[in-house]
Amino acid sequence: MNTTLTIKTDKKLRDTAKKTARELGVPLGTVMNALLKQFVRDREITLSVRLPNAETRRAMRETQERKNVETFESFDQWKKGVQLP
Repeated sequence: MNTTLTIKTDKKLRDTAKKTARELGVPLGTVMNALLKQFVRDREITLSVRLPNAETRRAMRETQERKNVETFESFDQWKKGVQLP
């Protein structure tokens, strides 16, 4: 059963949090639920978020847009087409 939790926070903080969650591809409610579950489970407050850097964001965007994406029919075909160090 779901319920609504109302909290008071600064409007600018709320707006920035919504924007950040959207950039990460998740609703702010999902972020808050994850934080609450972690808080209850661990009985501590741990805050750590890492945003992808520009190169990773570009690669993610290209993958979503199917740009510069190479596909393979099998793992063996992939091994032949990839240069490993």
